[in-house]
Amino acid sequence: MNIYEKEGVKVIQLTGGTASQSFSREFLPKIRDAIIESMDSKAVVITGEGKFFSAGADIDAFQKSIEENDSVQLIRDLTGILHPLLLKMRTSKTIFIAAVNGACAGGGLGLALACDARIGTENTKIAASYAGIGLSPDGGTTWLLPRLVGEQSARRFFFENQIWNATESLNYGAIDEIVADESLIDRAVEIANHWSKWGDHTKEATKHLLLSQNVNDFETHMKHERTLIEAAGLTDEFKQGVEKFLARRNP
Repeated sequence: MNIYEKEGVKVIQLTGGTASQSFSREFLPKIRDAIIESMDSKAVVITGEGKFFSAGADIDAFQKSIEENDSVQLIRDLTGILHPLLLKMRTSKTIFIAAVNGACAGGGLGLALACDARIGTENTKIAASYAGIGLSPDGGTTWLLPRLVGEQSARRFFFENQIWNATESLNYGAIDEIVADESLIDRAVEIANHWSKWGDHTKEATKHLLLSQNVNDFETHMKHERTLIEAAGLTDEFKQGVEKFLARRNP
């Protein structure tokens, strides 16, 4: 794994086994720790190496777990790490951008979908891959993907075990844009900086409201909005934002 800072944004590059066998007992804890330790940054870009963004599970480990009658425990261990991580990402004030350089499958797809935006290249491919090995989906993919592409497109994606190339992913809405390979990180960092320039409360509250809007009725949701905007009214960011607005209006 390669972790560095670029223009004030933390970049986490999954390399070697963290990209090709991301969801294993060996590598997933390292990915989780790197992401959680980066949550004090204003924004994080997650990317991969070579032909992999994150290829998902270690299939050899699955085979070994079947032979050792350990498959349920292995799955429990991996989802016990991945699922809380994805929830933290979705509710954190930190902005997450997935720079999807290559294949993104299984839990790796969940990792990308849990980010606030996804940037791809012509080498981007996304797949669920669960049905092909006799599993049902996890990693939040059946919750996250339908909200981006629509329920029926997601249904076909899972049941037909589809693989979407970059153009298909863009057209369906699974990724936000396609850029040249050499521009991928620069563009992801640019978006990360732009999206993370707002106050911490604004970012965290907005992510919370977008996360909950599909499960609340309209009246309940407006109550949440009211509570959060009242809290925002007490922040320094609100006071400073009003002062800046007035200064621009009345130079």
